[in-house]
Formats: sequence, C-alpha cells, structure tokens
Amino acid sequence: MQMNVIDLPISRERLARTFIRLCETDSPSGEEGRMAALVTELLCSLGAPPPFEDDSAAATGSQCGNLIFRLDGGLEREPLFFNCHLDTVEPGRGIKIVRQGDLFTSSGETILGSDDKAGIAALIEAWQVIRENNLPHAPLEFVFTTCEEIGLLGAKSLNPAHLRAKMGYALDTSGFGRVIIGAPASNRLSITVKGTAAHAGLHPEQGINAILLAAKALAIAPCGRIDDETTVNLGTIQGGAATNIVPEQVLIEGEVRSHSMKKLVRLTREVETAFRKTISDWRDPSGKAKGIPALDFQAELDFSAMKLGLNDAVIGRIAAAAASIGMNLSYEIAGGGSDANIFNGCGLPTAIVATGMTNVHSTAEQVSLEDMTQLVRLILALAVI
Repeated sequence: MQMNVIDLPISRERLARTFIRLCETDSPSGEEGRMAALVTELLCSLGAPPPFEDDSAAATGSQCGNLIFRLDGGLEREPLFFNCHLDTVEPGRGIKIVRQGDLFTSSGETILGSDDKAGIAALIEAWQVIRENNLPHAPLEFVFTTCEEIGLLGAKSLNPAHLRAKMGYALDTSGFGRVIIGAPASNRLSITVKGTAAHAGLHPEQGINAILLAAKALAIAPCGRIDDETTVNLGTIQGGAATNIVPEQVLIEGEVRSHSMKKLVRLTREVETAFRKTISDWRDPSGKAKGIPALDFQAELDFSAMKLGLNDAVIGRIAAAAASIGMNLSYEIAGGGSDANIFNGCGLPTAIVATGMTNVHSTAEQVSLEDMTQLVRLILALAVI
C-alpha cells in the first residue's frame, strides 16, 4: 500500500537550524572529521544505528572514511541509498550564514556550503520526520563520502560491496526539480614541458624556455567547448623559478570531458599532439642551447560517463515519488561529474537530484529554505513509494 506523505509535518525552522549548523562546521576537502562527527551525532540522536566507516582514509588522505548509515524500515521495497559528500571547496573556513527570510547566503567572504550540506540537512530532517511519525519505509542507506570536490576520491575508494542497495540518488546539483540522468566521462591531464635553465641576462641562448614552448602548444591545442557533449579545459599552469632564470619546467593540468568515449579519446590525443608537435618543431636558432626540450604527457580516466534511461527503475521510482506529491521534475543531461559517475560505473544506477543550491563554488552561493523543504518531501516519498 502506497503511503501518502503530502501531509507529513516538516519542521522548516528545525531544518534551517540544522542547515546553518552544518554550514558553519568547516569541512574543506580532506578535513571532514568534524563534519562526519556532527552528522553521526545528529542522526544517532534520532535513533539511527552507528554508521559503518570504511578504510578509505588511507587512500584519500582524509581525516575520516566514508560513512554508511543503514536504516531498516519495515516495508518490503527495493533498498535505496542516498548520497551526499561531506567536503566543501575553498574558501570554506569560518563560514558565517546570513539569512534573509527563506534565503541563505554566506557573509560574502566564503562559500555558503550548500554544496552539499543542503542535501545532508534534507536527509537529516527526512529521517527525523520518519522517526516522529513511525513511518514504515524501504530499507535505506545514507552514504556520506569524503574528498568529492578534489576528484571524487571518497567514492572512488568506496567498496560497492558495502552497499546493500543497488540503486540510489546523489543529492548534489544546482537548481530544483532537476534530475540528472547523463553526465560526461573525464580524462585528467598532467603535462610537463621540460626546457633548460640558464641565466636570463648573461647567456639566455644557452637555455630553453619551457614557458614559451608551453604557450606555443597551448595556442594550438583544442580548448573550451568543442561540441554539445565535449569540452576541454587546460586550467592551471606552474613554472619558472625567477625573473633572471630561463624557465626550465612548466606543469599544466587540465581535463577533457565528453559524453562520448570516442570523442574523449580523440580530444585527449589532439591535446597531446599539439604539445608533441611543438616540442618536435623546436629549433635552436643560436646553436648554443645546452640540451633539447622534452615532454611528459599523462592522461588518466578520472571518472566514467553516466547515462540513465527514462525507463530505468531508478528513474521510474523518482518519477512515481514526485507524482505522488504533485512535484514536477525535469530530466536533463549535465556537464559536470559527481559521485554518481562512480556509482554508475560500479553498476549501481544513480541519478543526481537537485537540492536548490545555486551559484555554487563561489561567494555568491545561495539556497532557499522552501527548496530544501520540498527536497525533504521528495526524499520521504522515495522512501515509501
């Protein structure tokens, strides 16, 4: 029998207090220990069994492992997991929340932290509503990962055998009423251009300027939006030692993303070709250079693509849940990666659900209490549908 959750009382102010407390607890990537302790305290005080903590900290370098709360519910339904990440990007220390009506922002010097604490707060409130109303529900798992913002490291280190649920939802994208059913694969690039150091004033002709070589390669490498499903970004560059030294080495880091593995491979190869051509085309105009340039090009698959169909069980379940509470959802393809990419790659169908956050990864980040409240209602509907 389907349980009607439309009229279940959700405490908006309690949700607001939880959200503020979470956001004002620092948890930059790798320093999630206090956040893990707080989430454990809040859920266990509401009757949740102590979480299972895995041994991923050894691989991620985090202060803690991933946390899995296993919540039996009395309904014979397919188990579900809900995923949020514990970490935030910088600047994320000393966050002070400003509330204007239903809208939450930071004081302006830091991020807000709604990525991903809006999702965490919604899960905690949903569990409190379940407990207060003795609401029978499907077997649930709350999966809190570490180091998501620096490469999905926690999810990559999570053994999928630890999860009894075989499908779930990552509460981790902007806007509201959006369900992400497709996201690209990504190759992480690390490109080292090697030249030769020399005194820039006394005998620059003896050096090989790695920055100049890198600039020439960057000028001909593909970059930006390539097509509707493919992007390339060469995002950081480090090199040189001093203004009076011909720079010996430059490190460039970037990424290639595509919904097509064929295009991912092709664009990665095109970036590499641009750098190799630049190195091979180098000529010593004076004949006095002490050495020849070299290149170290590394490309590693960061995460696989995710692609869900509208007929997949994980999508059918959220569509039915939303319909049961009169909520309209849109199903979209996105350009970002998340823990859901990793779960899908492990054979665990996972859709990404919007939490209401906007302007994420910036000091203009914000979220509304109404959107978080409606997210709680959707979680409850998913739990009983």
